Amino acid sequence: MLNSLIESFSRATVLVIGDVMVDAYLKGGVGRISPEAPVPIVDVHERYYRPGGAANVAMNLQSLGATALMCSVIGNDEKGAEFVALMEEHKLPTQYLLKSATRKTTVKYRIIANARQMLRVDEEDASPLAADEASRLLNEIKQILDTQNVNAIIFEDYDKGIISPELISQVVMWAKERGIIVTVDPKRRNFSHYKGVTLFKPNLKELREGLEEGSREMEMTEVEQRVRRFAQENGIAYLFTTMSENGVAIYDAEHDVFYTQPAYLRRISDVSGAGDTVISVATLCLLSGLTAQQTAQISNLAGGIVCEYSGVTPVPMDRLIEEVRKYHII
Repeated sequence: MLNSLIESFSRATVLVIGDVMVDAYLKGGVGRISPEAPVPIVDVHERYYRPGGAANVAMNLQSLGATALMCSVIGNDEKGAEFVALMEEHKLPTQYLLKSATRKTTVKYRIIANARQMLRVDEEDASPLAADEASRLLNEIKQILDTQNVNAIIFEDYDKGIISPELISQVVMWAKERGIIVTVDPKRRNFSHYKGVTLFKPNLKELREGLEEGSREMEMTEVEQRVRRFAQENGIAYLFTTMSENGVAIYDAEHDVFYTQPAYLRRISDVSGAGDTVISVATLCLLSGLTAQQTAQISNLAGGIVCEYSGVTPVPMDRLIEEVRKYHII
């Protein structure tokens, strides 16, 4: 069963649509406080860059043996060129990246010292795409669907302006016409617009914000009631909620079943990028015909594994296989 799962992953072609960025890391040590202000001085020993945002979803898919097609808009700028070079370095396709003369490429700088993140600096343009750019992006997606054998579409929404309600509804319609599953890692701006998708995966904070609950804590019984109602009202087949140290929960609308899975004990190093890993693994599991419960278990494992690594890192296939076997999931 596990061997057939691995083989099914390798046969999958997944189109990723969403906000991409450069993840920049400056790592070093702190030995003194600045005389200019009461802040630590980081003596930088290492700096490196990785494809981030939706591109990290593509990296996770690739790490699991699938073919990832990345479609997005970047700036026609120096950082955009760096992003393309990073994608090529990681052997990810770049032909579906559109360049904008009016937007700048998003960069997240993480300053890490003494094994802890001290500061993050974001450089971005989160405004919606201009009308002509939105039209170009839709045309590019249509061209991909017409010419490539796409099995699944992932919306990786980082709320940076690439995804709009109009794009969502059009792409979901095209996917339904072609029998393609659609999975979503949402943010608040478009939270209620993903109608008719296969799997919707907010974290608990995003769920509360999307349901306009703010920071109010919800008991698990209330979470179950709210996700059941939201999934049924929006035609969502599976609503999958990640809850950090409390594990994950998934609602299967077809069978009207709500399932929870506790978190596995981990030595957490960095939670950055765990959501990207979870949506990647969940998508491939659904494509492979696994049940909602198995999908939740394996995705939960994968998200926990990447939290043991420093920085945004795709899940290693060998680690995931080892732990699926260890916990006798399939």
